[in-house]
Amino acid sequence: MSAGVTPRHAHHTGGLLGSIYLPRTVDALAFAMSTYGTPLLVLVTTRSPALTGLAFALEWIPRLAAFGWAGGIVDRRGAAVVFFLASLGRALVIAAGAVLLYLHPSGAVASVTVMALAAVTGVLTEFSYIAAETAGAAAGRRAGERAHRVQAVLLGIDQTATLAGPALAGLLLLAGPGQMLAVITAFSLLAALLALRTPPSPIPPARAPKGNTGAGLLTGWRTIRSLPALGWLVTGLTLSNLAIGFLQAAGPVIVVHHYGQSTTAVGLVWSAAAGATLLSVTLCRFAIDRLGLWPVGAACAAFASIATLAAAQAPDYLSYLILVAVLMAAEGGMTVVLRTLRSRLIPPEKFGSTLSVTILILLLPFPVAGVLTALTPPDALGHVITACAVLQALGLFPAFVRLRTDPALRT
Repeated sequence: MSAGVTPRHAHHTGGLLGSIYLPRTVDALAFAMSTYGTPLLVLVTTRSPALTGLAFALEWIPRLAAFGWAGGIVDRRGAAVVFFLASLGRALVIAAGAVLLYLHPSGAVASVTVMALAAVTGVLTEFSYIAAETAGAAAGRRAGERAHRVQAVLLGIDQTATLAGPALAGLLLLAGPGQMLAVITAFSLLAALLALRTPPSPIPPARAPKGNTGAGLLTGWRTIRSLPALGWLVTGLTLSNLAIGFLQAAGPVIVVHHYGQSTTAVGLVWSAAAGATLLSVTLCRFAIDRLGLWPVGAACAAFASIATLAAAQAPDYLSYLILVAVLMAAEGGMTVVLRTLRSRLIPPEKFGSTLSVTILILLLPFPVAGVLTALTPPDALGHVITACAVLQALGLFPAFVRLRTDPALRT
């Protein structure tokens, strides 16, 4: 590398740290703490497992419904504006909830408060996430050939927050609901302030598609259909998510009943998986530099399919843990490929809408996996995992064949 390039790259990295990475880190921590901490808060406040489950549904159902709105509004108003308003709104809502819980620590008011927090924070968090993703994609486009490095850092931030956020929320909740809500409020306020440093959208809002939720989703769907490489990759990863979702949903039954381990061992599986994903994202960042996008993605797809197939026949808990970690590490590598592909191919003025649709599609297998787990006898779980591995391979193989031959990626 020439002497003239190094300082510019250093300046670019420093600019990304303050304008993209730091806001994303703080928002991701608030995201993870509210997502995993709110159901715990409901359980502590109401002592009701049924309401705790309902709170989880109230977090996710409005989020899924908000995807079309979020993508369309980000396209029209700009990522920085939506990021700021959503983070600020979350801070105000959680602060109000903390005050109400301080005044009414138990009873009907407390129950209504925590359930409302679950629903409202779920929607606001989705808006901030779509805005942050859109800002990250714009940063990737500005990085040019280094786009995969930007996406790898962003994915690493998300994974680290997923590791730290739930543990921090649970630890703070031991001290009291007010302490946990105060920290989430502080992170949300800080995210809002840092969002002011996020670069404005490069495309004037007037060029963004207008319309309601359906129009935004339709715009995103048409964009995916017009980009075959992206469409095939989303299809392959959706089938891969069915395998991952089933392993997540069936994990407690497999670990506790099949391998005779404790419930703590279930969490250890996914902690190991998150750590493996972080390592994989770092390695893939450098591997793509040397080998290119397609070879790394294809290798990750092969590892994912083999690991899922082997997990169905894992003889003991340790081998099962290792195989799930390998699967999630491979999934992390494919996610870097997906993020890079999105930033390269999706038109900036349609990015928010298209991102919303891709996330919706990728999330659909998870409730299906839950129903599938409920309908499957424990002794037959291995057979379902095998079937999921076959579907995973059938989805990923043509996706990466298409990725290799797509003319849009030859530049």
